[in-house]
Amino acid sequence: MSAGKKRVLIFIPAYHAETTICSVIRRIPAALCERYELDGLIIDDASRDATFARGYEESRRGGLPFKVRVLLNPVNQGYGGNQKLGYRYAIDNGYDLVAMVHGDGQYAPECLPTLLEPFDGGALGAVFGSRMLSALGALRGGMPLYKFAGNRILTCIQNGLLGSTLSEFHSGYRVYSVRALQAIPFERNSNDFHFDTEIIIQLLLAKLEIRELPIPTFYGDEICRVNGLAYALNVIVATLKSRMQQFGLFYDRRYDCVPRDPDQYQSKLAYTSPDSMVLDVVPEGSRVLDLGSIENEVPQALQKQKQCVVSQLDVRKSGHLTPDAFWDKLYPQTVGRGLSGVPTRHDFVLCLDVLEHLERPEQFLDDLHRHLSHSPETELLITTANVAFFIPRLMLLLGQFNYGRRGILDSTHTRLFTFGSFGHLLKQAGFEVCDIKGVPAPFPLAIKDNRWSRHLLRVNTLLIRVSRGLFAYQIFVRARALPSVPYLLNATFEESRKRVEAIHEAA
Repeated sequence: MSAGKKRVLIFIPAYHAETTICSVIRRIPAALCERYELDGLIIDDASRDATFARGYEESRRGGLPFKVRVLLNPVNQGYGGNQKLGYRYAIDNGYDLVAMVHGDGQYAPECLPTLLEPFDGGALGAVFGSRMLSALGALRGGMPLYKFAGNRILTCIQNGLLGSTLSEFHSGYRVYSVRALQAIPFERNSNDFHFDTEIIIQLLLAKLEIRELPIPTFYGDEICRVNGLAYALNVIVATLKSRMQQFGLFYDRRYDCVPRDPDQYQSKLAYTSPDSMVLDVVPEGSRVLDLGSIENEVPQALQKQKQCVVSQLDVRKSGHLTPDAFWDKLYPQTVGRGLSGVPTRHDFVLCLDVLEHLERPEQFLDDLHRHLSHSPETELLITTANVAFFIPRLMLLLGQFNYGRRGILDSTHTRLFTFGSFGHLLKQAGFEVCDIKGVPAPFPLAIKDNRWSRHLLRVNTLLIRVSRGLFAYQIFVRARALPSVPYLLNATFEESRKRVEAIHEAA
């Protein structure tokens, strides 16, 4: 490999392109070899004509300034499936960039230097050649009016749903950074023509920059193999699914590519949530034991805003504790492994959104009850998700029950509860449920804190009054540990002893 030169793969997916494939190869500018280490790859998608033979002959004819490898799919993989093979080839062979040029000649290979140039100046995810940056040029280039209108309408809808500003979602002239391809699950995408839309969505979700540059439009004698109505429907469905996933209403692994930040926490104290409800309930100066919320701001808020004495039982997900710790006492042990060594003298015990993550919540509550049964004055504040919320019910009616990255069906949840089952679980563990409330969905978390999310919160709160089982997103419980049977038996012995002494004294 030449020092300082990026390795670039010119990938040419081809299907029934025997009359154009040789021309496309010859039109790739030889000057590219001066700036890049260039290779070509043709993958014939099981064409029934002489596409493979023509490409192979051209690759061996000589005169090409770069090597061209020609492959043949034994079984047709579809437009998207063929791209998957080309991008996997680029990843496996250590290329820096992969440029897709259609084998039918619809996109001018002469534009490759322009599309590759932006990668010399920064870390881009992709550069797209857009025919819509010059709308009149697209029509002058022969784009049929119905395709022009469809392109514009679909792009407008997709931009609106995804919050993007692309001029065109439907150009097939693209250069990808191989690092960007490695960062997204493109191999999970459709094998059909809307693969191109899905990979754009993935790049946007992964926050990888896409740059658009104008390219000329050319429509010749190539045969269009796209069913326009089916394509449009698939594009809209794919875009809607990705948007629903951002709201936690749907889950598809192909759109699970939002960068993860283990230290990211979004405050829920400014609106009705379990966090804000705890602050409303706990009086100033209380002694608080928090179980499993070391990543949450509630314990810190209790300490700073209400001068509470806060003890914590938890470890960070990353396995280490921060030096700027805010707790008064720390018990660095995993929730669910017992409460040995933890004092029982607390006014409140917090267990916020923890129970659903435990493999054996019944055993955890039994241990917690044993710990608190000698402190009847201690109040337990415990929350969990309500699986009977109307959206999971609706999704189940539609045949969907998808675990995802967050929400009620968070993939880390091992147990799910309704109001009835959660209350029953607490009672069987020996707790008296003093109060049980519904919590509205965290709309400010899903769609940002604005007047729309605040309005939805108010509507959701009103609906909870109608049916908390149907409209509450989470369950908030205030409970106390009832005396255990061993405690009552000991109390019986003690009371009996006192009575006997009194009888003897009276005699």
